[in-house]
Amino acid sequence: MGQKTSGVLTAVKRVRGGVRVSHNKNTAALETVRIPVPSRVVIPMQMHIGAPCAPVVNVGDNVSVGQLIGDSTAFVSAPIHASVSGRVSSVGEIKLPNGNISKAVTIESDGEMRLWEGIEPPKVETREDFLKAIRSSGLVGLGGAGFPTHVKLSFPEGKIDTLIVNAAECEPYITVDYRECIENSWDILSSIKTIKELLNIPNVIIAVENNKPDAIEVLSSIASKEDEGVDEIKVMTLTSRYPQGAEKVMIQSATGRQVPPGKLPSDVGCLVMNVGSVAFVARYLKTGKPLVSRSLTVDGSAVANPKNVRVPIGTNIGEIFDFCGGFKKEPKKIITGGPMMGLAVIGTDLPILKQNNALLAFSESDMLKKEGDCIRCGRCAFACPFGLQPTVIERYAKINDIEGLETSGAMICMECGSCAYSCPAGKPLVQTMRLAKHLIKEAGDKK
Repeated sequence: MGQKTSGVLTAVKRVRGGVRVSHNKNTAALETVRIPVPSRVVIPMQMHIGAPCAPVVNVGDNVSVGQLIGDSTAFVSAPIHASVSGRVSSVGEIKLPNGNISKAVTIESDGEMRLWEGIEPPKVETREDFLKAIRSSGLVGLGGAGFPTHVKLSFPEGKIDTLIVNAAECEPYITVDYRECIENSWDILSSIKTIKELLNIPNVIIAVENNKPDAIEVLSSIASKEDEGVDEIKVMTLTSRYPQGAEKVMIQSATGRQVPPGKLPSDVGCLVMNVGSVAFVARYLKTGKPLVSRSLTVDGSAVANPKNVRVPIGTNIGEIFDFCGGFKKEPKKIITGGPMMGLAVIGTDLPILKQNNALLAFSESDMLKKEGDCIRCGRCAFACPFGLQPTVIERYAKINDIEGLETSGAMICMECGSCAYSCPAGKPLVQTMRLAKHLIKEAGDKK
């Protein structure tokens, strides 16, 4: 499981590709602070991969924090709860940052943040109790993917032998996972013990990039106390190289196992969970309070006072920037998530979703220069963790060659952005990959 150095494991294998990015962890030393109660929240019914929820409240209803306001009978979905107390003022539609249209519930806050009277710690004694509780909590992957956690944890008994807690946080600027490790380390370890016991997972690796020594020290100290000599919970340092935090890349780095194309981590005996998701599990089991708020990093060259903040789900992006002093420069680009894999948005009149871990605003000086011609340098192919050739896929996409796109592995791409980052011509290769996938799916639908 890797070499052991001073009680901490080192990575098993260096994965090919990737890029060295500027860390820009400007907010690493800043403790997470809660923003004032927003005057209203707009809560979309689609904040997860899978089926959207349907609103279960009506205009005029009074709701409390943690009260169910949206749900679905589909297995791959996650219930949605009120993040503030107040009155439902509308049930309509909203355009999400990815361009999709979703139903949304708007709540005018009464400022009291009154908890729903039905909130109580769930009774968890068995595996089935645990999975039911996780679904009821509304938890989705907090690292950005938004996959319903109860679905990820619903694997056959004995299929998983290693839980990997992802605390790599390899994207530039984002520091909320680091702060989670520093501020809530006991929640992380408490949750790990629960997951190990109830899901019968023998081994646990807490994977952290080596540019976070404080987090490694804190987690190692607590893990050694909690492990009681059993040697089943280990902290592992990973080389600080993007995209080290990507699920399949992390599995190979931490265990030496390679997830085949089209397969899942469970197919190689691994379960990967974001460290924020893990910490939330412990808090939910203690309190019964569902996922109604989240931490995120607010940073970028246009932001006056970068911070790590805790905000109710559905809070307006503009209000969050205002809490951070507004803009010191005119923002040329605003991104939800990290600069490598996040989504650019057209303005600040949008709500924070469950899976958003950062808000970044950049000025004109940070923008890429005009796109140039490809010089066939091969840097994009060298940077790809999966060994794809982005320029080949680009050629097939331009001529709508579906067979060529399929054989070149376009669907394998995880859109990490390493190719675009390394391209001296500034070509939008990630957008090309997304287009390629869309063309393949469209052709499949026609068939």
